[in-house]
Order: sequence, then structure tokens, then C-alpha cells
Amino acid sequence: MDGQRIDVPSGQIATVVTYLEMHAPPEPMPSPAGQWHLTPCPSPDIEWYRSLFRRIGAEWLWFSRLVLPDVALAEALAATEIHVLSDAAGQEIGLLELDRRISGAVEIAFFGLVKEATRTGASRFLMQEAMCLAWTRGIKRVWLHTCSLDHPSAVPFYVKSGFKPYKRTIEIDDDPRLHGALPLTAGHHAPLIPPGTKGDPGETFE
Repeated sequence: MDGQRIDVPSGQIATVVTYLEMHAPPEPMPSPAGQWHLTPCPSPDIEWYRSLFRRIGAEWLWFSRLVLPDVALAEALAATEIHVLSDAAGQEIGLLELDRRISGAVEIAFFGLVKEATRTGASRFLMQEAMCLAWTRGIKRVWLHTCSLDHPSAVPFYVKSGFKPYKRTIEIDDDPRLHGALPLTAGHHAPLIPPGTKGDPGETFE
């Protein structure tokens, strides 16, 4: 059965966004081995935040916070609850942001680790901490979204953590690599197609 195809203009990227939610606290996962510390950061310095955000998300083309002007980014950060994950050596390796602006609900706005911290158990530790922080009195729903540009294990990890997918959308944005928000070498899994690039007009798809 032929599905609908949408041409994405050169110079832009398209992602499939998956939304997931839970309506009750999940069963606790086994406690991972290792030493990590999660610290609240109520008034983050903007440049420090951008640096950590870029370290975590550049490979996966995280760019939403990088393209915001300073004033808009400061306002966005003031609206969320920010926590930083550090390892036993005190190195900052992860970021957790919670958005509580909707009564009775918490959005995990950002959840991520630097590449070196993956497959160490740190993601499970961070999710356990996220659940403890999110499921406070009066909360009836915790939700998040991830996209097809993210780590391929993101959706399975969230499902294993107790989230259930409930919606998908498609987003099309200007490619952040073309405007300096991220280096041209970022996002190897999403090849850069510069503006003006054209394929064979006679190409067909089976």
C-alpha cells in the first residue's frame, strides 16, 4: 500500500516525534551500580547551559535551545526545573529538565547524557531520580517526547521505564548545521542536504 510522501526542502530536516506518558508511578528499576549525583541548578548561567546542552545533544542534532536569543533562553530556563548529573569525579555528564507549568502534570522537557556516560547505568539512575522528582503530591501525569533524530535506544528505554507512546507528529525545521548552531559534522545519522541540492527529476520509488 502506497503511503503519503512529503518532500522536505533542501536545507531542512524532518523528524518523527513520538510522545509518551504515564499516569501512575512505575515500579522502581534495579538500582544501577556506580556513583552519580544529581544537583538542582536554579539559576544557570546561559553560556554554561548552552555548553552542556551542546555536549549532550550535538550528536543527535539537539538545537531548540541553541537557536534562542539570550533573553528568550533565560525565560525558557526560568520556566523549568533544571538538574545536572555528575559522576564520581565531579564531571557534568547529564541534564534533566522538568516543566511543571500544567497543573497536575510534569513534562520531562530534556533528558540526556554525554556520549561517554551511555551504557554505564547512568541513564537508569537519572530516570529513577526523574521519577522521584516528578511524582510529587497532586501529579497525575508525567510525559515527554523524543524524535527520530535521537539515540535509537531512546524510545525502547522510555517504554522500559514505564512510559506508553500515545501520539506521533512530523516536524520540519531549518537544519541547524547550516546556521552555525551546530557544527557541519554533527548528526552523522542525518546527512546534510544544503539548500539548492536537487536529485534526478526522473527518480522513482518502489
